[in-house]
Amino acid sequence: MKKYNFNAGPSILPREVIENTAKQILDFNGSGLSLMEISHRAADFKPVVDEAMALIKELLDIPEGYSVVFLGGGASLQFMQIPANFLIHKAAYLNTGTWAKKAQKEAKLFGDVVEVASSADANYTFVPKNFDIPTDADYLHITTNNTIYGTEIRKELDSPIPMIADMSSDIMSRPVDVSKYTAIYAGAQKNMSMAGVTVIIVKDDMLGKAPRQLPTMIDYRTHVEKGSMFNTPPVVPIYTLLETMRWVKAQGGVKEMDRRAHERADILYGEIDRNKLFRGTVKEEDRSLMNICFVMNDEYKDLEKPFLDYAMANGMVGIKGHRSVGGFRASCYNAQTVEGVNALVDLMKNFERQH
Repeated sequence: MKKYNFNAGPSILPREVIENTAKQILDFNGSGLSLMEISHRAADFKPVVDEAMALIKELLDIPEGYSVVFLGGGASLQFMQIPANFLIHKAAYLNTGTWAKKAQKEAKLFGDVVEVASSADANYTFVPKNFDIPTDADYLHITTNNTIYGTEIRKELDSPIPMIADMSSDIMSRPVDVSKYTAIYAGAQKNMSMAGVTVIIVKDDMLGKAPRQLPTMIDYRTHVEKGSMFNTPPVVPIYTLLETMRWVKAQGGVKEMDRRAHERADILYGEIDRNKLFRGTVKEEDRSLMNICFVMNDEYKDLEKPFLDYAMANGMVGIKGHRSVGGFRASCYNAQTVEGVNALVDLMKNFERQH
């Protein structure tokens, strides 16, 4: 039986990326050594880092004056590292979900934090709009896609101050105007790589302004100056990232990823809206293209577990919704196929006919 991977993360990767990484794990560049055991300072590994950084800059059209660094620790470490480096007087945070709330909590350790808006009272079923942004804040922090609740900010906000964004779950799925940001960070295990590497894009002239002495590892300047080689980097995830960036470019870049994201979402949301058994969980204008959340209509609540069992028995992996929302979640990252989405839609139609 064919399996369709809808996991929220770590998540689906292009098959050729997996196969090419596997080959290098067995024998890296004909060296007779595994990618897992080579020195990160080996002469033939530095080009991997350099090309991966160059492709990220190319694909996102990153302007001059920005650096790309690769770190460990996931986005959760960045919740702390961002304010440590950039919070000078005050920071503004938009609370759109669990991860945004966690980022805001960590920032409070470093200074004054203003919550500009929140949809927590509505269980994060929408993205707040028309809120005031304090012009004296150092930055506005946003989480562009909310994996748990299924909302997304897919266009740059009109902000009077520079923004910082956690783009962990939608980076590389659409064009981004990087010039509007002081920093962008992303755990790679959705659209960029396997788990283990975090990508940070930082504006160089904003570094070194924080009114605090930073530990060496926390200071972004350390990693910019050392080309992400200050300490041993996550070698295999960086190589997988390189292969994924090559794949994105070969497929047509972020504009093509954006087109595919809309195509997949239109198919699945169309069925959710048509099918008598199901309903979406968030306001239509804020629906995520990456994490599509839906539940049973109230009169069919007793069919939730039977549908989950049915879907899993027919090859659907990872569609159980997060406990904060319930129901179902189909994560449709870049490597997800229209075939996979159509297979899920067919099951939804079949289940409707049966019940």
